[in-house]
Amino acid sequence: MFHAKRQSISISFHTHTKHKPPLISFLLHIQQLMASLSFSTHSLSASLLPTPSTKTSSSKTLSILSTSQFHGLKLSFSSSNSVSFPCVSTTKTSICAKVSKGSVPPALTLKDQDGKSFSLSKYKGKPIVLYFYPADETPGCTKQACAFRDSYEKFKKAGAEVVGISGDDPSSHKAFAKKYRLPFTLLSDEGDKIRKEWGVPSDLFGALPGRQTYVLDKKGVVQLIYNNQFQPEKHIDETLKLLQSL
Repeated sequence: MFHAKRQSISISFHTHTKHKPPLISFLLHIQQLMASLSFSTHSLSASLLPTPSTKTSSSKTLSILSTSQFHGLKLSFSSSNSVSFPCVSTTKTSICAKVSKGSVPPALTLKDQDGKSFSLSKYKGKPIVLYFYPADETPGCTKQACAFRDSYEKFKKAGAEVVGISGDDPSSHKAFAKKYRLPFTLLSDEGDKIRKEWGVPSDLFGALPGRQTYVLDKKGVVQLIYNNQFQPEKHIDETLKLLQSL
């Protein structure tokens, strides 16, 4: 773990996530702060804690490339306004998942932003890009949604359907889609039932919903699982790259 040089840092949290639990809103803003801060080598003290080992289980494990590692995360605020952040590096993480590459995910039926029922099986015969994200109207999720919007024609050209899913209700999704002119479907997974069934890993010791994208081929088989909390736009690059190879 690296420790930033002591300096005065002022953090203010805005309340456009008023419908989110206070802890989730706090963590999402901390996530944005961590992604935007940059530290020079002269302002870092080389205090490094050992990386916790990843536990494995008898169930299937999925190796996912991630550039956002929250393992060993510790945020501490003292009277001298010093902030302690973990070292963020590109590593391979072994994550126990229920849906893995090469498998067919369980059936999915949820309400979309218009309150209509959406079933994954209805789209069998064409590629599906299904991305789980933490919450509407948060900085990272807005960037990700707008990046999918801006590349939507490329996904259509590849014959793929783009679908976003979070724990927000349909009315929240409708407002979010209207505000940012999102041309694709947003599904409401209230209670995180589907997130749990698919085994989407959480960040920050389970306090922050994970950001994970799945690409299903025409037969409904998972061909890609991409997890990256800090760089939401990268999900678009990785999924398009895979779709072009199918």
